[in-house]
Amino acid sequence: MKKLKESGLTKEELIQAYKHVLLGRRLDERLWQLTRIGKTSFNISGQGHEVGQVAMAMAFQPEKDYFLPYYRDMTACMVWGMTAKDIMLGSLGKEDDPSSHGRQMPNHYGSKEHNIVSHSSTVSTQFPLATGVAYAAQLKKSDYVTLTATGEGSANQGEVQEAMNFAGVKKLPLIFVVENNGYAISVGTDEQYANETMAERGPAYGFPGIRVNGNDFAETYLAFKQVVEEARKGNGPALIELMVTRLTSHSADDDHSVYRTKEDLENMKKNDGLLLFEKQLIDEGYMTREEMTDIDAELKKEINKATDEAEAMPEPTADTILDQIYAD
Repeated sequence: MKKLKESGLTKEELIQAYKHVLLGRRLDERLWQLTRIGKTSFNISGQGHEVGQVAMAMAFQPEKDYFLPYYRDMTACMVWGMTAKDIMLGSLGKEDDPSSHGRQMPNHYGSKEHNIVSHSSTVSTQFPLATGVAYAAQLKKSDYVTLTATGEGSANQGEVQEAMNFAGVKKLPLIFVVENNGYAISVGTDEQYANETMAERGPAYGFPGIRVNGNDFAETYLAFKQVVEEARKGNGPALIELMVTRLTSHSADDDHSVYRTKEDLENMKKNDGLLLFEKQLIDEGYMTREEMTDIDAELKKEINKATDEAEAMPEPTADTILDQIYAD
């Protein structure tokens, strides 16, 4: 793994990155709990993706860049500006949910305030939308960059190929990301695609394709920093294949012990990006275990507060069912 100092980030920035990673993990764990006791209806977990998502998002300028996430991108959305309470409001389907005012199922992240564009339940439809957002930047001669992501299974959808082809032709300021965790629900990569890597598809459409270790914070951050800088200069799109670990079942409705071996399940815990990041921060002298314990305690308080406040918020009422659907 690359040394954290190679990232060029300050100690304060690296500690903030750790807080984002741990917040993503702890909030995800809370959402699983709420689903299991029947307070929420559904959850698609991003556990194992957090380090890669934080490194990815920190390479952008969220105050002006656009993000079209997919359903596992909760942690990246919080780096982009959403709060734990925002996420909780969406999961509980409350009226004040910034993603859809309680009108979409959980994990459909969106925030007009933070340039996060919500997506359809049909996987990968965010890719052609992101291409349109990036094309608008080019037409307006704006220097914002657009980011969009999906999983390696849904990257085989036709919309993804059309989006990458158009972006390559027009040299759009757009970063495509495939978060490869090895499984499209229950189907492993050997049955998903024949090419050796997803990154190989970038050059096929006329732009760079890079595979990075999503558990290596510095490697991931530097890879994204480079392609974002190139896109902002007008040098066109890039594809990054972010190699991550899916620590949980595909969703709250799935049981991965049915199709993953006991050995596989045990090995993936050893590749938990959170634990590897913690070890690296300690070994390289950025943090102590005691400081991490204190941060964990504070984040748990934040999540408890977000949960309580979100649960107390009103539900959408029937007479507002068409609100926020059509433009005024």
